[in-house]
Amino acid sequence: MLNAIIVDDEEFARSSLYFLLQENCENIHISGIAKSVSEARNLLAHNAIDLIFLDIAMPGENGFDLIPQIQSTKTHVIFTTAYDQYALKAIKANALDYLLKPIDIDELKEAVNKASKYIALSKTEHNRNEGLQNLAVNLSERNEIRKISLPNGQGYSLVSIDDIVHIEADSNYSVFHLANKDKITVSKVLKEYEEILPAHQFIRVHKSSIVNLNYLREYNSKNGLELILKNGDKIAVSRRRASDFMEKVKSYTNFDSDK
Repeated sequence: MLNAIIVDDEEFARSSLYFLLQENCENIHISGIAKSVSEARNLLAHNAIDLIFLDIAMPGENGFDLIPQIQSTKTHVIFTTAYDQYALKAIKANALDYLLKPIDIDELKEAVNKASKYIALSKTEHNRNEGLQNLAVNLSERNEIRKISLPNGQGYSLVSIDDIVHIEADSNYSVFHLANKDKITVSKVLKEYEEILPAHQFIRVHKSSIVNLNYLREYNSKNGLELILKNGDKIAVSRRRASDFMEKVKSYTNFDSDK
């Protein structure tokens, strides 16, 4: 029996993973559920934990901020993530395992079986810590992400980043405007997607807007700097982000012409 905790800021993700484990993995005992890294630290301080199901992208501290504490214990990690398989190919050898949201039952069972065998073999601390460190480095250099999973209240919408026209902030929510004119509202702040999406393609032009440069049709300065996208949407560029935008457009044009 392995004592495990679930760490994820999304309520749906926490509850669905909990029930999947309860129904399909008899050797897993859930010792606690955390919705943040700070809550996870508290659970680790008061419980002997063998395994953490750890989300990567969370507000405030992300999953990798927990790694230093994990490295000083015998706790192992299975990452739960919205990154697509192409982005994860480079890190698979270093991870104990990962689960791509929405989580597939067979993949969950396979990951738990792998974790059980790994823990039983009691590999050296050096090898395990080195793997976690390499994984953190590889993900920090991620630039191949092509899809993201967006929680939609009933589950997840798997969206190609090339289909994202722009994202607007709405209080603590982010609204994705897609090429097919659909809109998906997600209970995460804009900054999280600013950090995840490829920097050469997406730019934060305003505190309430991220734009996919693939959909930029024109820009003008008639009433302050304003963008007009291919779908006709007009997006204001804040004064303090105007110079960054102009530099990004230049570098993006060069990047695109080099393809």
